[in-house]
Amino acid sequence: MAPAAPFTATGGSEIYRIAPDGSPKKIWESHDELVYSLAFDQRGRLIAGSGNKGRIFVIGPDNFIDLGKVSANQVTGLAPAPNGGIYIATSNLAKVFELGGTADADGTFESDVFDAKIFSRWGRAAVLGSGGFDLYARSGNVDNPDRNWSEWKKVDLSRELPMDVPPARFLQWRVVLHPGTPPASIDSVLVNYLPKNVAPEVEDVYVQPGARFVPTPRLPADNSINVGPPSNATPIRFDNPPSAVRDKDYVSVRWTAHDDNDDDLVYSVYYRGDNETRWKLLKDDLTDKYYSFESALLPDGGYTILVVASDAPSHTPEEALSDSEESARFEVDTTPPQVVNVAAAVENDTIHITFHAIDGFSPIRRAEYSVDGGDWHVVEPIGQISDYRVENYDFSVPLPTGDSTINVEPKSTDSVPAAAKKGKNVKPQSGEEHVVVIRVYDRFENMGAAKTVIHGR
Repeated sequence: MAPAAPFTATGGSEIYRIAPDGSPKKIWESHDELVYSLAFDQRGRLIAGSGNKGRIFVIGPDNFIDLGKVSANQVTGLAPAPNGGIYIATSNLAKVFELGGTADADGTFESDVFDAKIFSRWGRAAVLGSGGFDLYARSGNVDNPDRNWSEWKKVDLSRELPMDVPPARFLQWRVVLHPGTPPASIDSVLVNYLPKNVAPEVEDVYVQPGARFVPTPRLPADNSINVGPPSNATPIRFDNPPSAVRDKDYVSVRWTAHDDNDDDLVYSVYYRGDNETRWKLLKDDLTDKYYSFESALLPDGGYTILVVASDAPSHTPEEALSDSEESARFEVDTTPPQVVNVAAAVENDTIHITFHAIDGFSPIRRAEYSVDGGDWHVVEPIGQISDYRVENYDFSVPLPTGDSTINVEPKSTDSVPAAAKKGKNVKPQSGEEHVVVIRVYDRFENMGAAKTVIHGR
């Protein structure tokens, strides 16, 4: 059975001073430290013990002093000790320390471990302070400085040179304060570093035939409203692509990518057909993570998309790195099927219809017919299953039985039969005529049509 993990709390703390009239005033706050104990030393200074890093602070009316750190997580109790000192009780682990009432000859402060996120080279250190002090630094590739870190190395602040510490991901610095006049104090320590350039990563590429991205409308320059950073700041970018709409004449591509250096990225989109060996460029110099193009640019067939991400905008050509990712295979079909060999004849009280449907790439999806401008009706191929690029159809439909008489309203009495001159019903003098229209769809909703005219009985 594994031992239980030590309890740690999260959050922050605030310290207030209550005036004699009962009004409060905040004199200290921290988003990271949790104050577990308060006490006054013999000089009347407010001492605060905190967690989860076991720190001790001297709280003043306008500032504070990070007095020290104990080898425990929480400082849970403070009490006066002889000679102006303070007893310190801690938890995780339970210990008791004594803080002396007099200052040591030298004071030492260690920073938290800094995580550069990436293996980095360490440059010059700039310290803002006064009095006598020395700066030391060490580095390592794990977050625990007690495991395989470099030794403390003194930093020569008198020379404009990089710190003499090995390249690594993590860094920690230490300041040793010496007594003197004026008293030694440190306001800030700035460390310059250069992360090692790593290649961007393209995680996924998605292709959706029959869809098109609609760009987000942008306000004209004269109507723009500044609600963000100043005009000289880097513009805000949104990674989410705009909404896509159905459009059978387009193919949409979107991808996800990131760069651990937070470099600006530029993208190129390539395509390659089945049984082809060379990638062909569709579009380059893209800064968005999406792109739509007309499907008519590609002949009917199967294809794969390749997206290449480069950090060239943030680096010299010699240092720029790139990464790529392929999409799953997809198909493009923009050519409608053909309806050929359409034949129709009146047989008794039915119309017998035959035709062939042919598509050059994808299977036939469905076929429909209409007689004399009537409703469309689905018809199944011979074999009942529409699953091939060539399908044959042979079927009969009832002969329309509607009244074939028409009412003629003549415009000129010189060019119509005598019966029509009087606005009477007229029946065609020859046999009935019927129009049969066929339309066929493939798997990509391309439609082909044909018609035939029957001169019946």
